[in-house]
This record gives sequence, structure tokens and C-alpha cells, in this order.
Amino acid sequence: MATYLQTVNGVLQRLREQTVSTVNQTDYSKLIGKFVNDAKNQVEASYNWNALSDTLTAVTSANIFSYVLTGSGVRFRMIDAYNDTEDIPLQIIDSVSMNRYFFTGTPESGSPRYISFNGTDANGDTLVDVYPKPDGVYTLRFNVALPQPDLTSDSTVISVPAEIVEQFAYARALVERGEDGGLPSSEAYQLAKNIMSDYIAIESSRRPEEMQWVAN
Repeated sequence: MATYLQTVNGVLQRLREQTVSTVNQTDYSKLIGKFVNDAKNQVEASYNWNALSDTLTAVTSANIFSYVLTGSGVRFRMIDAYNDTEDIPLQIIDSVSMNRYFFTGTPESGSPRYISFNGTDANGDTLVDVYPKPDGVYTLRFNVALPQPDLTSDSTVISVPAEIVEQFAYARALVERGEDGGLPSSEAYQLAKNIMSDYIAIESSRRPEEMQWVAN
């Protein structure tokens, strides 16, 4: 585990640059901070990391079918969802199927069994429609991989493996400045992917349901 500042300084050291006492100390350290955040987002999007596991909750009201997943943003990855009140899994369906349920005939009321994601609210959190239209109070739980907010504080600990983030940020920095006798950016990217593959192999051995990752 490493903090935002430690990771930025790790990249600066790889670039043979002077380390800093705060990410915002110089224009260049600020740029490296941007690369670290970009790399963090890339790593988060590549796999359902256990460190990002979270549960979001929506509590229904009678005759209301649309709910906000507060704190979800739009970058979360869905794992599964349950109607906790009825102890049944919720099935994710596409918006076309959800519209068919609501707009062809009289919508059914009762305990929610289906969900469909449908836009965002003013805060940028995801909206979810449920069907049947609730006839009362039900607690719906959504198990997700929820990305960490962008890093701004020096002391914030990076949730996903910081070694991968540092290596991807270093590769981005090499592209920005051009090769200067150090590791070529293409090799740095490949090394980052190899490191991420190793980490995922270790984690997936504890989570056999997670068998795939995306090398983006």
C-alpha cells in the first residue's frame, strides 16, 4: 500500500527527478499527479478488485420505481444485486425490456425482481429502475466494485495495488517527455501489464468467480 504522494515520488524517482514534499509542489509533480490518477482509473477499470468491493442500498417506497444509487457515480462495476427483504436475487435487464414492462399494458405492482440502469441524477450518481413497481418498502442491495475518488490529498492511500498504478503512471510520463536513455514507454507499458496480470492471478486464486480482466 502507498499514498498518493509516495506514488508520485516513486514515479519521479523512476524518471530521475527530484522528489517532492507535496504533490502540488511543482508544475511537473502536478503533472505526475495527473498521470497517477489516470493510471489509478485504468487499473480500477481492468478488474473487480476486492479492495473496491462495496454494497450500495436503495429502500423503496410504494409506487416509486426509480431510485438513486447514492455514491455510485458512473464508473462502478456491477457484481450482483438482491432484494434483501424477500431474499431473492435481482435480475438486470436492458432498458428496452424495462420499457416493455412499463408501457405495454398495466405495470405490475409487488416485490421488485428486475432492475435496469437508467441515467444519472444531478450529482452524477446512477439511477436504477425497478420492476415490478414496488407496493411497499423493500431493501435492495447492490454489490459493486466502486472506484476510489480521484486522489487529491497527499496522504490518501491508493486502494488498488499501488505498484501497478506507479508503473502505468511512469509509462504515461515517458510518453509525455519522450525516451531519454531510460526504459522505452512501450516496454514500460508491457511491464505494467505484466505486473497487473501477476496481481490479478494472485487475487483471482481467492475469487474463482473472477476469471477475466481487461488489458486496457
